[in-house]
Amino acid sequence: MLTGLSRTAPPDTGGDLPPSPLLPRYLAIAYTALIVYASLHPFSGWRASGISPFIFLDAAWPRYWTSFDLCVNVAAYVPFGFFAAQSPGARVGRQSAASMAAVAGVALSFAMESIQSWLPARVPSNVDLLCNGLGAGLGAALSCFFGKRLLARVYRAQQRFLAPVPHVEYGLVLIGLWLLTQLSPETFLFGAGDLRQIFDIPPALSYGAPSFFALETSIVSCNTLAIGLTISMFFPGMHPAPRALARFFAAALLIKALAAAVLVGPESAMAWLTPGAGAGILAGGGLLVLVLLLPIQLRIAIAGTALMAGTVLVNLAPFNPYSSAALTVWRQGHFLNFNGLTRLAASFWPFLALPYLTLLGRRF
Repeated sequence: MLTGLSRTAPPDTGGDLPPSPLLPRYLAIAYTALIVYASLHPFSGWRASGISPFIFLDAAWPRYWTSFDLCVNVAAYVPFGFFAAQSPGARVGRQSAASMAAVAGVALSFAMESIQSWLPARVPSNVDLLCNGLGAGLGAALSCFFGKRLLARVYRAQQRFLAPVPHVEYGLVLIGLWLLTQLSPETFLFGAGDLRQIFDIPPALSYGAPSFFALETSIVSCNTLAIGLTISMFFPGMHPAPRALARFFAAALLIKALAAAVLVGPESAMAWLTPGAGAGILAGGGLLVLVLLLPIQLRIAIAGTALMAGTVLVNLAPFNPYSSAALTVWRQGHFLNFNGLTRLAASFWPFLALPYLTLLGRRF
C-alpha cells in the first residue's frame, strides 16, 4: 500500500456495501448538473413571455414528435433515477429510496420545463415531463432490484484494485469527467481550464508558429504530468508502474481519436496529433516516469503546480488555427449542446481537481 495511506483504509465490511454511498451520490450530483446544462443550453436570450411558466402542463399533444425523441427523453433520466435511489444508502429502505428518487426526477424535470419558458430557443412540454418522470421512475426501479448488488461489486473492485485514498469516489468522478473533456475537438490535447470563451476574453498572444509550438508543447506536457500524477494516487504500491499509466493515456488518446472521427469526420481522427502535441506527450511522459519515484507528498505538490501552470498557459495561448475547419463541421452538426457541455467540463476541470489535490496534500 502507499506509504501513509494505510491509516485511511476503509473498514472491513465483509465485501458488502461501503459505509457511505459516496460514489452514487457524486454521480447523482454530476448527472443533475448535466441535465440542467442540457435543458437550459445555450443560457442566452432570456425574456419574459408574459404567460404563466406552468401553462405547458395542460397543453395539447405536440404536433411534431417522433418515437426517437420520446425514447431519448425517457432514457435521459434513467441514470438520474438509478444514482439518486442509491444516494441515501442503507439508512433508507430500498422502496422508500426508489420513491424519493422518482419524485426527485419529476421535480427536476418540472423545474427545467418551467424555466424553459424564459428561453426562446426551448419549448416546454408536458410530454417531455411525462417521459422524464417515466425515465426517473424506471431508473429508480432498476436501482431497487439491482442497485445494491451492483454497488457491492463496485465497492469490492475498489477495495481490490485501488489504494485507500481519501475521498477516492470524488477522485474517480474527476477522472471520468476528464475523459469526457477529451471528446471536445476545441481544446488542446489534454488541455483544460480555458476560460476565455466563457468570459469572452480575446487571446493574449497572437499566433506565431514557433511560439505556438512551444506553448502547445508546454500545455500538453504540464497536463500529462498533472493528470498522470493524479491517477497515480489511486494505484496501490509506493511507486505505481508506468505501464498502468501508459494504458490509461492510450485509452484517453483512443477516445480522442474516435470522438474526432465520429463527431467531425474520419479524416480528422488524428488531426489533434500536431508536432507540439507529440512533443508534449513525450516530454510530459518522460517527466512523469521520473517524478513517480518521489514520495507521495512531493507528487501531490508537483501535480498541483503542473495543473496550475497548464491552466495559465492554455489561457495565454492563441487559438489553434488547425482546428477551424473541424470546428465548423462540429458546430453545424447535431452536437451543439454536447459541444457546449464538453467545453464547459474542460474549462472548469482544473478548478475542481485542484481542491481535491489540496485535500490529499493535507491528509498526507
